[in-house]
Amino acid sequence: MTIDLPTPARPLKIGTRGSPLALAQAHETRDRLARAFDLPPDAFEVCVIQTTGDRVQDRPLKELGGKGLFTREIEAAMLTGQIDIAVHSMKDMPVLQPEGLVLDCYLPREDPRDAFVSNLHAALADIPEGATVGTSSLRRRAQLLVRRPDLTVVEFRGNVQTRLRKLSEGVACATFLAMAGLNRLGRPEVARGALDPADMLPAVAQGAIGIERRADDSRTAAMLDAIHDQRTGEQLAAERAFLAALDGSCETPIAGLAERNGTTLRLRGEILRPDGTESLSDDQSAPVEDGAELGRAMAAALLERAGPGFFDFRT
Repeated sequence: MTIDLPTPARPLKIGTRGSPLALAQAHETRDRLARAFDLPPDAFEVCVIQTTGDRVQDRPLKELGGKGLFTREIEAAMLTGQIDIAVHSMKDMPVLQPEGLVLDCYLPREDPRDAFVSNLHAALADIPEGATVGTSSLRRRAQLLVRRPDLTVVEFRGNVQTRLRKLSEGVACATFLAMAGLNRLGRPEVARGALDPADMLPAVAQGAIGIERRADDSRTAAMLDAIHDQRTGEQLAAERAFLAALDGSCETPIAGLAERNGTTLRLRGEILRPDGTESLSDDQSAPVEDGAELGRAMAAALLERAGPGFFDFRT
């Protein structure tokens, strides 16, 4: 197939949020496409689109409507032809795409682990009893309270600089970020260290970048196929099937991580009560090609153990 490649006069338009991390991910996508097809950088145009999640910073994500907060406006721009592709952090992505859009290209996954960030303590185990920690993630909050019910957890939204400023102001003694984001920003030193998944299982698809396109855009589909990472796709097939079967959103604390070893895929999954009073986990393996089935089966098993109302907030 001969591809009608973009040119500086007719650039491929890449939609993204405007945060430093989102822009770094968009530029990585542009650079990979440019190398794959020997194109100059100006054959691509990075288009910044503000989302609901970016505009509203003073309320918890769960109060704003769950997943889709960082994608809806970008997807609307793609459906109207304002942009050709959208670059997303996969942990922010709903498991279903709007009609007419396809998400089937993933870049090589970065470190999926959570990062421990503190000016006062070297490790999570060093946090004293009764201390205050900050996070905007319902998953991290529940995981912390399951293991450390003595801690006080406060809302902690914002980019890396905002969160570091809050730490220096004493709002909390520690917080958590994704190692992948710090690595992509060239700031791994911000982390005191990466948390072992056995201590804090990461969010589903954390560390992965997904590239969304219009379903009827065959030119873009062919270009994205050249930069798709199969291993990441295999991991996310299991993790996102797990999430979909649990009907996961920003209001449901869910963690999952798939890792490939030869022809086998290992999936670890965890669901938690939103108030951090209970956690259920599982660890299973299956052939790589059965990853999605593995994710659905694990979700069904955990839901059966959990019983009705497990994700409901208790008052």
